[in-house]
Amino acid sequence: MSTTTIRLSDELKSRIADAAERAGTTPHGFILGALEEKVGEAERRAQFLDEAQARWRSFVADGQVLAWGEMRDYLGRRARGEAAQAPAKKPFGREP
Repeated sequence: MSTTTIRLSDELKSRIADAAERAGTTPHGFILGALEEKVGEAERRAQFLDEAQARWRSFVADGQVLAWGEMRDYLGRRARGEAAQAPAKKPFGREP
């Protein structure tokens, strides 16, 4: 493992110590947990944005979409445990 130095104000250091004690951990463990949580959040957001970009590129490439009403019905049937066939993509802007 490597060591990283961070500078904390006395007030923040005290808050971290109090929060760590309430959480039943050390200040070091508390800081590591907070960093893990924040990094995970940033990674999930990046994955979300990557997926959104991929879906947008797919839409731009083929102009095909799923009708929300059909998808909602499909998801409802699946949620109820019923057999359901996924709706087909259709050209954007055309009513079914």
